[in-house]
Amino acid sequence: MKTSLSDQEIRSTAAPLEASLAKFVKRFPGESGARQPVHTVYGGAQLFKSNTTQRLGELALRALEQNAPDAATLAEAIGLDPAHADVVYARVVEKLKREPVEDFRIDFEDGYGNRPDDEEDKDAELRARELATGVKNGTVSPFTGIRIKTFSQELMRRGIRTLDIFVTSLLDALGELPPWFVITQPKIQLPEQVTLLIDLFERLEQKLGLAEGSLKMEFMIETTQSILNERGGSNLPLFLEAARGRCVAAHFGTYDYTASCNITAAHQRMDHPSCDFARQMMQVAYSGTGIWLSDGATNVMPIGDRATVHRAWRLHVDHIRHSLINGYYQGWDLNPAQLPTRYAAVYSFFIENLPAATERLSNFIQKAGQATLVGDVFDDAATGQGLLNYFLRALNCGAITEEEALMTGLTLDELRSRSFVKILQGRRANAAPAAAG
Repeated sequence: MKTSLSDQEIRSTAAPLEASLAKFVKRFPGESGARQPVHTVYGGAQLFKSNTTQRLGELALRALEQNAPDAATLAEAIGLDPAHADVVYARVVEKLKREPVEDFRIDFEDGYGNRPDDEEDKDAELRARELATGVKNGTVSPFTGIRIKTFSQELMRRGIRTLDIFVTSLLDALGELPPWFVITQPKIQLPEQVTLLIDLFERLEQKLGLAEGSLKMEFMIETTQSILNERGGSNLPLFLEAARGRCVAAHFGTYDYTASCNITAAHQRMDHPSCDFARQMMQVAYSGTGIWLSDGATNVMPIGDRATVHRAWRLHVDHIRHSLINGYYQGWDLNPAQLPTRYAAVYSFFIENLPAATERLSNFIQKAGQATLVGDVFDDAATGQGLLNYFLRALNCGAITEEEALMTGLTLDELRSRSFVKILQGRRANAAPAAAG
């Protein structure tokens, strides 16, 4: 067959784009497949002890028993579908007994306040040693870390010193960093603030004998300057570039952000339109990068008589569902009585959609990617990955079991591939020899 271009000409012509695509893939590797926690519980550093998360679980169970002693009461309180109430309730109770807190942040910022330097020095060392004890005893959450003070002109040196004391004391007591340990940087306004933190990480790693890249961080997006800088561009991609591969998550700070938008306290809420805009900007900037996104917190605490608790629970669940619908699968919790509704909201979100999603994905797989009509919902090829993502997220958070996921007709290996295209390619490859035979 005649061609106008030689193989060498094709290679040389494609080379610049191939180089650009290689950089693109490095910048946007997609999700890692690692488990993402469904929440982060923030607690003042002055209160943290090695058994804090266990204690929070006990308080959460007590709140559930006192205010919703059975599935029907919880369902009525938070608007849960009665058809799924028993399953959700049982899984919430089991979770609170087994692993009540998935991620805990020892907070030296808003939850700690500004204290004398000698007091924060002592707390930084003491809480690091408490964390080390908890890791040794198996009493801490599987994900953990600290939030330092913002790198403002007034607080920068205090934040640096706390970071140094905490990490140094933690390594002295434990000998290594705990798994999934992260440092949260709040109120970021400039990429240079991220650059400084990463420079500090590198220096600490050299001083403490840690492997390069051991220290990880997460952004807190809670200022308007994070979303749009003085030149009219977004700082969000610049933060990621400044992090030099060390950022694992970006958390949205609802109340600082709405305050920076001049929204009055009465209207500072999770589902405010200004928050939706900021979160959508975060999604656009960070989708495909592999970093986790987290929403903020409901600041109305479920404290008081049963009616008051139920109102706060319903608000909490409404906020969580709003986050989930908009693709945010993690959020903050501030009180142990919020833990029952965190898990109830997440579990019910997935469980209520399980029958329909199972049928749709099963039919879709059987048709090997051809468009199919199930009920009144028409699926095209792009929807296949969305359906697969549903099951991956549901498994990730413990809302459904492996057995329930396998009802789709997929194997565990296919689910773990995390790619609908790869599943179809594998099935077609397997089908071709059978058809030929």
